Amino acid sequence: MDREKAFEEMLAFILKRQAETIEQMDRLKAAGQTKSATYRQLMGNKMLYQDMLSLYGLFGLLEKTEAEQ
Repeated sequence: MDREKAFEEMLAFILKRQAETIEQMDRLKAAGQTKSATYRQLMGNKMLYQDMLSLYGLFGLLEKTEAEQ
């Protein structure tokens, strides 16, 4: 696998995981479970994905629409 293809797959994975994490957090929030261990772990994961995407953006590796997600 070439590096560019690997990067694109990793980026797609991170964007998907970020969206799934936000969806799970929204469900827990609606159920009033924002103080649960699961919610807090998801918050940590969300922050990790945001940090990774910020680094990609810093180096110009994201298109504008990807960075806004």
